[in-house]
Amino acid sequence: MSKILVTGASGFIGFYTVQRLLKDGHQVIGFDNLNDYYDVSLKESRLAILKGLSGFTFLRGALENRVKTETLFQSEQFDIVINLAAQAGVRYSLQNPYAYIDSNISGFLNILEGCRKTGVKHLVYASSSSVYGSNSTVPFSEHHSADHPVSLYAATKKSNELMAHTYSHLYGTPVTGLRFFTVYGPWGRPDMAYFSFTKAILEGRTIDVFNHGSMKRDFTYIDDIVEGVVRVAGNIPSTNPEWDTATPDPATSSAPYRLYNIGNNQPVELGRFIEVLEECLGKKAVKNYLPMQPGDVCTTYADVSDLSDSVGFKPDTGIEVGLARFVEWYREYYSSNSYCTSYKV
Repeated sequence: MSKILVTGASGFIGFYTVQRLLKDGHQVIGFDNLNDYYDVSLKESRLAILKGLSGFTFLRGALENRVKTETLFQSEQFDIVINLAAQAGVRYSLQNPYAYIDSNISGFLNILEGCRKTGVKHLVYASSSSVYGSNSTVPFSEHHSADHPVSLYAATKKSNELMAHTYSHLYGTPVTGLRFFTVYGPWGRPDMAYFSFTKAILEGRTIDVFNHGSMKRDFTYIDDIVEGVVRVAGNIPSTNPEWDTATPDPATSSAPYRLYNIGNNQPVELGRFIEVLEECLGKKAVKNYLPMQPGDVCTTYADVSDLSDSVGFKPDTGIEVGLARFVEWYREYYSSNSYCTSYKV
């Protein structure tokens, strides 16, 4: 049994990750600031479930609070840290850039310092497929360059990868970054398109479909994401003895550092995604087709061969299954006036 810190514990991915770690017999400390970027009551609903589980302790706080974070690490002495806390959202980063620097840069620095000072055995942190930015070579590989982000959100995630490598190189901290690809499923984030589409379709309102529905996304079901996170957490990275400074591999290092994609490896056109959602809801959407938005990219498509080779897992849940599960949860959750704390993963 390990003592594991999960930051962003009341968030979408954190909620599921905590439950899986507890099921596997670990002691989990959850840390979250419950900010109001999206509906706080949904975060409280997730947290209400977690607080009822044996082996879980919740602490409220912000990662950018240096004193609070230092105290957390010194008092708890974690074996593993899984950092899933961040200011999310590509479009919101155009409106409120300072929130991304506070949480994703300053907060992550505090995580790195905590790991360094207390000898954490493995830091696993959430990066994003957004780091690929203007790269048009698909499928996206961790071994490709990712030096041209097209949103501040993506830039902060790329910065996290660079910061993590620096600490791994200087202090020998084992670190693994996970580039998530368009995560969806029950208990998801209301700011994500599939969530807002569902609400609008059921209410008979028009949905905005950007890039005329021709964008492709590697939609990845939450269970697959969590399986990848947990397997990677137990796979502490080692140095790459073949790493060459003349032709540096971005995904590995002479330090104990790794990057992995976690994506479904099957990009789906947004128009098809909406069709499946309509089938699950039993109702057609009224669509307003619009051009591409600033900060968006046309296609995300993950090469997951490294993940498969390293931990023996490859995401494979299709949208027909994933969206059906989401719609079932959505109808149950929003038909109740309570927090629906009886709903289990």
